Amino acid sequence: MSVHDRVSTDNQLARLLQIAVVLEEVVEVRAARHYETLSPAERDDDIEALLEAARDESADHRQRLESLIDQLDAEAVPLEEVEALVEATYAQTGPEDFDGVLYDQLHGEETAYKFYDDLIEAIEASDTDFGLDRDDLLATLKEIRAEEADGVEEVTAVMEARE
Repeated sequence: MSVHDRVSTDNQLARLLQIAVVLEEVVEVRAARHYETLSPAERDDDIEALLEAARDESADHRQRLESLIDQLDAEAVPLEEVEALVEATYAQTGPEDFDGVLYDQLHGEETAYKFYDDLIEAIEASDTDFGLDRDDLLATLKEIRAEEADGVEEVTAVMEARE
């Protein structure tokens, strides 16, 4: 299932929200692992602060998404299945494919932003009455999308300051 499919049941919505949870984990872990591969001379305070803020933000996003999932009357999808789907769809490039941790982080933020943008569009196009308040759902997802857009701008600002 992807955000391009029709979202017409609580189970489908729950699965997409589970994908978002895993996507948040992937973005966070990739940037942290990539940073760990840098030599001490390549590290700096701006990158560490950026990655720490990204980790905190991802943790907050996961908590908010899990709260939405808990409100749905949906069957849980095994985590391994969701992780495989995220890996196949959103993690086809590895950290080594990018020219530095900032480009990898930028890619992660942009991927998350696009996912939430597509998810919001799919929900708005659906006339389904989900098992949670639609306005609260959309407000939460729009807030998260806006925070991902802020993340893109923050990474870009650090990149520009380093030029």
